[in-house]
Amino acid sequence: MSDQLFESDEGAAAAAGAGGDAPLAVRMRPQSLSDLVGQEHLLGPGSTLRTAIEAGEPHSMVLYGPPGTGKTTIARIVATAADGAFEEESAVNAGRAEVRAMLERAAERRRAGRRTVFFLDEIHRFNKAQQDALLPAVEDGLVTLIGATTENPYFEVNSALLSRAQIYELRALDEEAIAELLRRALSDRDRGIPAPPAVDDDALAMLAARAGGDARAALGALERAATAVGPGGRIDLGAAEDALQKRAVLYDKGGDRHYDYISAWIKATRNSDVDASIYYLAAMLAGGEDPRFIARRMVIFASEDVGNAAPQALAVATAAAAAVDRVGLPECRINLAQAAVYLALAPKSNASYKALLAAEEHVRRHGAAEPPAAIRDSHYAGARELGRGVGYRYPHDEPGGVSDQRTMPEAVGDARFYAPTDRGFEAELAERLDRLRALRGSPGTGATEED
Repeated sequence: MSDQLFESDEGAAAAAGAGGDAPLAVRMRPQSLSDLVGQEHLLGPGSTLRTAIEAGEPHSMVLYGPPGTGKTTIARIVATAADGAFEEESAVNAGRAEVRAMLERAAERRRAGRRTVFFLDEIHRFNKAQQDALLPAVEDGLVTLIGATTENPYFEVNSALLSRAQIYELRALDEEAIAELLRRALSDRDRGIPAPPAVDDDALAMLAARAGGDARAALGALERAATAVGPGGRIDLGAAEDALQKRAVLYDKGGDRHYDYISAWIKATRNSDVDASIYYLAAMLAGGEDPRFIARRMVIFASEDVGNAAPQALAVATAAAAAVDRVGLPECRINLAQAAVYLALAPKSNASYKALLAAEEHVRRHGAAEPPAAIRDSHYAGARELGRGVGYRYPHDEPGGVSDQRTMPEAVGDARFYAPTDRGFEAELAERLDRLRALRGSPGTGATEED
């Protein structure tokens, strides 16, 4: 490779504004900060990243965000501003041998007083050993590493490497930013669409809206539409829709979107927002999420968040989980939708879950106290001689089927862990609990361990 600012033909083409054979998204790639659209939260005046670029003093970083948001563009702008050699690899194709060769070239440049900016696309695809190979070079400044990933780096990148790099999260571009890029492609005679056709406003707006924040997808669709209608033609709404087609849902079952969407579903369902619950369910299923994973979360949710305010929720969720195993996709979507609606609209209580947490904390702090002797196991020879089961009063022989015999360990005292709400069926449980605690001469439902 020649020791140029961009160490590959592809990089040189992108830096100069790639030729007519390159895809429109490559030709229209911004060459400077002033050309960028979006990402104002990272590149606003006085921001850390902008200051580093303007000063020509880059630092190692990981650029994290959805496709088509400018990760490669920012990496190239960083390298240009730093007047350093730019090396680019994709973790899909590169291995340790390629990294070692790059580091040898970087060492040669440093001896000549020149820096190297190493852009590693899809850094999350490097395994631990490959990432570890970069550590010494990043730590002593042999290379300035710019990693790019669509996956949450906290899940996918070694913590040791992350500690030596600044993480910048890029956001999906909004519709106006995408529309601006499309307008530029139509008006730029050097890099844009040659002999651009007329474009209806609603067609351009649709391309910007349906791109999902991905500039590359929008520009690719515009280029296909322009090719289809030809010079002097017109891109109307139908032509734009045909060029864009149906975009794949941006979802990764193994990445942070997996966690983001199930988290959003749980929180929306907990808040009784049935429409949001169904929406996130649809997004997960469209993205290829394992329906068994969703069903398991529903079973957990039924007890954790609905609880005894609507005891039937656990039966509904469990039945949905069984239906997923028995029916499978695509029909089990219907079972999951029924369960999601029930869980969202059911009255909510986490009282039983909180009771468990409180009891676990008591056991952690004080240890597990021995049960009263009267209710301990007496089914073995010699148990009676030890007092086991002596004095036990069988509740079914007592009025109302309840005795006032103490069953809580003496060492625990009158600690109370369960505090029912006044929602749904749990309101009835609260009334019964007050009567039971009164029978045993202990505080009512409002009492807690601290009381």
